[in-house]
Amino acid sequence: MDHSGHGMTMDLPPFTLGRGLQWSADPFFLVACLLALALYGWGVVRLRRRGDAWPVGRTVSFTVGVLTVMAVMCTALNDYGMVMFSVHMVQHMVISMLSPILILLGAPATLALRALPVAGRGRKGPRELLLALLHSRYMRIITHPAFTIPLFIASLYALYFSPLFDFLMGSRAGHIAMMVHFLAVGVVFFWPIIGVDPGPNRPGHLMRMLELFAGMPFHAFFGIALMMASTPMVDSFRNPPASLAIDALSDQNAAGGIAWAFSEIPSVLVLIALLFQWYGSEQRQAKRSDRAAERDGDKELEAYNAYLASLNAQGR
Repeated sequence: MDHSGHGMTMDLPPFTLGRGLQWSADPFFLVACLLALALYGWGVVRLRRRGDAWPVGRTVSFTVGVLTVMAVMCTALNDYGMVMFSVHMVQHMVISMLSPILILLGAPATLALRALPVAGRGRKGPRELLLALLHSRYMRIITHPAFTIPLFIASLYALYFSPLFDFLMGSRAGHIAMMVHFLAVGVVFFWPIIGVDPGPNRPGHLMRMLELFAGMPFHAFFGIALMMASTPMVDSFRNPPASLAIDALSDQNAAGGIAWAFSEIPSVLVLIALLFQWYGSEQRQAKRSDRAAERDGDKELEAYNAYLASLNAQGR
């Protein structure tokens, strides 16, 4: 039997991790993920052939990030996520809070700017268009904390606690649009915080940490609200199929626990990345200072030698 036009069977057996990870590809996400991996791979190969280096860690991070999207959208997790709130919450947390961080640490925009050819004089190619977009007013607005933090919070409360969620869950296209939205919100929220790729808003490391911690408590509160609710709060998961042998309220409590616990994972990942970046920038600054001091020292030595030479000449 179809579930809300999604084209999947309602008679799913009780959920286990083994069943959840069985291959069940969503065509849209499968094509999008394979295309992303192919384009990134093309960029890395192009740089290598040119003799330019590209950090292996970035390639690994981007690849794992895309694979996490495939793991929740191209397996049976996607089927169970249509009828089980807890599994849907795993999908949401991974695609909005884990995948974006890993993808951003892969620096795809930096790779594109280095790999794409420069257009001829007076012409605009893909590289020039990307550069214009990165420094546009639109990008300045959507990566500003006054926009990203409210959007990050609204994606939870305004979506789940309004009829919009049930409307989107009612069709395959709506479900895909919701998941794309979760991924996009994660990218614009974490982009200025992680700060690997170029962008219009690039605050200092301390400010980035404050931005991170401004959004995370609301995630925890959302999870606690689901855990403490005494009735099912989302219509789409109010009547789970009998074949799953689950209680809607206990499944909702589990979803709340997942949302609450998962807010710690991106915090730790981003903090580690920020501390490494901070340390690296301090090291680079120290090296620049040392080089400047050496240059100043050399100038002082030259001036002193010239002074001795002049005294010597006067003595003669």
